[in-house]
Amino acid sequence: MELVWFRGQKWIRENLKLNTPYVIFGKCNWFNGVFSMPHPEMELLSEHEQGLKVFMQPIYPSTEKLSNKGITNRVLSKLIRQLFIETQADFSETLSDSVLHELRLMNKSDALLNIHFPKSQELLAKAQFRLKFEELFYIQMQLLVKKMLHKQKIKGFSFDQVGELFNDFYKNHLPFELTDAQKRVIKEIRQDLGSNAQMNRLLQGDVGSGKTIVAVMIMLLAIDNGYQACLMAPTEILANQHYFGIKELLDKVGIHCALLTGSVKKSARKTIHEQLENGELHILIGTHALLEDKVQYKNLGLAIVDEQHRFGVAQRSKLWHKNEYPPHILVMTATPIPRTLAMSLYGDLDISVIDELPPGRKPIKTVHRYDSNRLKVFGFIKDEIKKGRQIYVVYPLIQESEAMDYKDLMDGYESIARDFPLPDYQISIVHGKMKPADKDYEMDRFVKGETQIMVATTVIEVGVNVPNASVMIIESAERFGLSQLHQLRGRVGRGADQSFCILMTSHKLSSEAKTRLETMVRTNDGFEIAEVDLRLRGPGDLMGTQQSGILNLKIADIVKDNDILKTARYHAIQLLKSDSSLEKPENLVVRHAYAQLVKYKNIWNYIS
Repeated sequence: MELVWFRGQKWIRENLKLNTPYVIFGKCNWFNGVFSMPHPEMELLSEHEQGLKVFMQPIYPSTEKLSNKGITNRVLSKLIRQLFIETQADFSETLSDSVLHELRLMNKSDALLNIHFPKSQELLAKAQFRLKFEELFYIQMQLLVKKMLHKQKIKGFSFDQVGELFNDFYKNHLPFELTDAQKRVIKEIRQDLGSNAQMNRLLQGDVGSGKTIVAVMIMLLAIDNGYQACLMAPTEILANQHYFGIKELLDKVGIHCALLTGSVKKSARKTIHEQLENGELHILIGTHALLEDKVQYKNLGLAIVDEQHRFGVAQRSKLWHKNEYPPHILVMTATPIPRTLAMSLYGDLDISVIDELPPGRKPIKTVHRYDSNRLKVFGFIKDEIKKGRQIYVVYPLIQESEAMDYKDLMDGYESIARDFPLPDYQISIVHGKMKPADKDYEMDRFVKGETQIMVATTVIEVGVNVPNASVMIIESAERFGLSQLHQLRGRVGRGADQSFCILMTSHKLSSEAKTRLETMVRTNDGFEIAEVDLRLRGPGDLMGTQQSGILNLKIADIVKDNDILKTARYHAIQLLKSDSSLEKPENLVVRHAYAQLVKYKNIWNYIS
């Protein structure tokens, strides 16, 4: 075999000892009938035999700067090898004997040695499992301890009575029968509210699963116990929708609601502020405007935050300081968070899930069509409009090229206007460049049924409720992420009629885009879609820039090591149940390791 060097030949020539056995490590090539190995790592056989004899070599992450300074993989490997020899690979254990024994884990010293210099593939796998488990175990410990302290230290108002308003509304004014999932979630929340500790709960439910009615019932509980409630939504459209929906439900039981957003007039604001402070106002619904310093409550007992990932941590903490005690917090989201991620990001929140849709809802039929089928799709739309239904056509919005997106939208609008001419058809158009008033006017026409087709960018993604709209056409569907496709599909299927979602694409599709489209066609389950999304995009992307740092783990991977995460959480819970202050002798190693970790106040403590 030939050994080949393209650079550094002079050094090699001067330092190679002739007629001396070496051990050589590198990548083999086969070229013109000859084996060769470019830039191999070499050490004298005599040195190799003195060191840790191993058959696998670690490859360490490096940079151009390091290798230019001569700090090659071999140098790093040698340094680490030397450390093991000097410390005699004796590292203090960080897990209790019972956990090591129960899971048959390698001890810490063996794990560290075998992650660098494994004697076999099997030992490498055991070392990886042990170190991944440990990393995830301590993350879960931090979250669980934080949750425990929260419940012990942060006192909340106790809502101990289920009063007249709640019962009257439940028996006489509830517009439909609650699903079992909704009943279960209300029960979970009621237990929290009666416990003297401050509630910190995440309510997950797919699009259309009926989270709002749960929020209404919980607000009534607060009012029955003499407190006020507020609901904060990320956009004006959504805040308006919540306000009108909730007001209509609660007018019947004499509850006073108000709406506070950026466009509320100054005189109306003044009245709202006064009524809030003297307690006349029971429920305040609005956008970020609820956080302004001027907004003072008589006694805020419950704060509900809708689509919380759109609010920063600092914004939410403002709600806490409106009172002497922090209000109970219920966070609602229609973006299903994969269970794995929920365990790691919201591990210190209690989580409730509404996992069934109201009866009478038909699953939305989803199909994928290529641009060449457009005429057939238009024919289908005409049939649906004849039945009196309404249609959404959505174009992607990608910030980098606003001009191009606008052109896409306008070209699309023109071709639809040609195929659906006036006066037989009316078309609304909504996009980001319009003034808010014009946007609301067009939305309003569609909601009232004056227009049959709504051509829009993704501004309609969250919250607009038009039960009569039964078809969602998503243009260039390959340019959307999975969770966005799922959110858009949730705009239809809100009435009793069969609804459809048509994903239009060109023939050129990447394999990832194909997976996204196949997933959408196959399932309506938001949680399953979120799991696929997590696999495709990785946890950093999914949480957006602000929180991706959290998941920079040293060795574990929240997606791939899902099972290890569950095991780690289970063992952390068991340990804290049996010894919450980690005082038993066998848990002292855990206590010590935990104290070391917390000392470096990492980002986990500031989340949620």
